[in-house]
Amino acid sequence: MKAIDIYTDGACSGNPGPGGWGAVLKSGLHEKEIWGGEPQTTNNRMELLAVIRALEQLKRKGMTVKVHTDSQYVQKGISEWIHGWKARGWLRSGKAPVKNADLWRMLDEIAAHHTVEWCWVKGHAGHPGNERADALARRGTEAARLAQSSN
Repeated sequence: MKAIDIYTDGACSGNPGPGGWGAVLKSGLHEKEIWGGEPQTTNNRMELLAVIRALEQLKRKGMTVKVHTDSQYVQKGISEWIHGWKARGWLRSGKAPVKNADLWRMLDEIAAHHTVEWCWVKGHAGHPGNERADALARRGTEAARLAQSSN
C-alpha cells in the first residue's frame, strides 16, 4: 500500500493570539483538506494540532504515513526530544515542564498506531503541499479572529 502524504502547518496572529492549523492528506489520486482555529493560542500549539487532526482522519490503524512539516519543533520534538521527555516524566532536561505536554501526549498516542516518517520541509519556499497547508492554517486563523471579534 502506498504511503499517505500529510502536509501540515500552523499559524498565529500574535503569539499568543488567534491561531489556525491546516493539513492536506494525499493518497494516490485522493486528497482531503482540513483546517481549524482557536481564538487564543500559540504557533507551536497550532503546528502540533495540525498533525494530530490530520492523523485522526486515518480510518485504519497501521497505515504508512509521511508527515511533511515546516516546524522543526514538531519534527525534532516527536522524533528526538520526546524520548527524553517521557523518560523524565514529561520534564525537559532543565527539569522544567514540557510546554504543550497535553498535545505531545496526544500526538505520541495517535502516531503510535501508524508507521510515521517525519519530514521537515523549508517553509514559504514554494513547496506545493506546504503552501496549501499554510493557506489552510491562515484560513483557520482568520476564522478564529472573526469568531473572537463577534463575541
